[in-house]
Amino acid sequence: MSSFDEREKSFEKKFAHDQELQFKVSARRNKYLGEWASKILGYDQSKEKEYIQSVIKADFAEAGDEDVFRKIKYDLKDYNISDEDIRKKMDELNEKAKSDFK
Repeated sequence: MSSFDEREKSFEKKFAHDQELQFKVSARRNKYLGEWASKILGYDQSKEKEYIQSVIKADFAEAGDEDVFRKIKYDLKDYNISDEDIRKKMDELNEKAKSDFK
């Protein structure tokens, strides 16, 4: 095998690893986001688990984070939480999720 082929395989492995890690970080962030929103919504423990799963599943609607943002925004529309506050919380929880995998 040529060094070019080895290098290409190495890049492919790194790309796959990075994609898997990003998926895990996003899922963890969405879990934390679901926990945060469910507390605002006043859900009990069983309703909270169900809600967290709905937030995680919302991320599969389209690429990126806008699908999750829209869900949280809609669910919290009666609680006077701004778009900026939701986005800040998403960023904060994304950093927390990243640190879980270090």
